[in-house]
Amino acid sequence: MRMYDISRPLSEDTPTWPGDTPFHYQVNWSKQHTGSVNVGSIKMSVHTATHVDAPYHFDDKGKRLDELDLSVFKGPAVVVDVRGHHKIERKHVEEVIGQHHAKRILFRTDAWEKEGEFPEQIPTLSLGVVELLRDMEVPLIGVDLPSVDVLDSKELNIHHSLHQANICILEGIDLRDIQEGEYELIALPLKIKGADGCPVRAVLIENV
Repeated sequence: MRMYDISRPLSEDTPTWPGDTPFHYQVNWSKQHTGSVNVGSIKMSVHTATHVDAPYHFDDKGKRLDELDLSVFKGPAVVVDVRGHHKIERKHVEEVIGQHHAKRILFRTDAWEKEGEFPEQIPTLSLGVVELLRDMEVPLIGVDLPSVDVLDSKELNIHHSLHQANICILEGIDLRDIQEGEYELIALPLKIKGADGCPVRAVLIENV
């Protein structure tokens, strides 16, 4: 069994959405002052690095993070290599995805090229791909991008289409060292009551 960490690191150098809250960690109480422990605190946007979008993020009537079915974030997953496509169409993934009914689908684009910089442009999914995922009863998709929609979208059509298809969204994963194929995904969000999203520690397990 091999385990792969597909989470992006959280640090002062982690890029965030322009204008959003940057990540910051500091030690508030040091062992030198307490005599026993170091105690730190963090400040950040819940949509930093590798994270889950709750439907409430883009729908005022959508479920909050703590209302989501936790089982969605653990189970069989398939990494699909779609590198080189500006828009991911049904024909690009149908042959691979079509063999994996009801499994989580993770798209490897490698389009977030510079780890320390927020991308200026990213590929996105077509509605045809979302329809395929819906028909296959896929419970979750993941992308190695900060969003499933183009970065300047206000309508967020893909977010809404995935939500209508009952598909959860995992964004900002790191698949640069991951080969196309089958894995076990574990990407459990924190139980933050009422939240619109949450960073996760996402891992893939490969049985070898």
